[in-house]
Amino acid sequence: MNWPLYVTPAHIVRLYDRFEALDKEKTGHLRPQDFGAINRLAMNPIGDRIIGAFFSPGQETVDFHSFVRILAHFRPADKKHPKDPSMPEPVNSRTSKLKFAFQLYDQDKDGKISRAELLQVLRSMLEMQVTEEQLESIADRTIQEADLDKDDAISFEEFRKSLEKVNIDHKMSIRFLR
Repeated sequence: MNWPLYVTPAHIVRLYDRFEALDKEKTGHLRPQDFGAINRLAMNPIGDRIIGAFFSPGQETVDFHSFVRILAHFRPADKKHPKDPSMPEPVNSRTSKLKFAFQLYDQDKDGKISRAELLQVLRSMLEMQVTEEQLESIADRTIQEADLDKDDAISFEEFRKSLEKVNIDHKMSIRFLR
């Protein structure tokens, strides 16, 4: 099998053990409900969206290779090795991680995060901690600050630019991949 370069053989073995533990029915495939055994995802307010990223539209299961490919997004970027311009961008690069995060917001896949999509994520993340009025204010302020072309939505480039100072490697890591 053709594994991503940034996943070591030791990680493959550990991930396979994790995959087998999640595959309770021993089918060689995981269903969305199998991911509920990952506590960090089960407790994450947008865990359903993250789990959904493992599955293409209409796809009901994921095999081990796809499992590794998606989890590679959560592996810290390798800063020791210079990027080879002839190679495709690794899925654990900053840009790939931002694209992955962006698609968690852009639910209709139109390349923009609308106010409604942002509100939906904020509601999930903040639940009962703030009022609806506060949520709407946060969404409006976020769009106002990030929306450089003033189209009332956030494009990927605007999303990327608004997160320039955020340590994405730290924010997007899952401990069992280390």
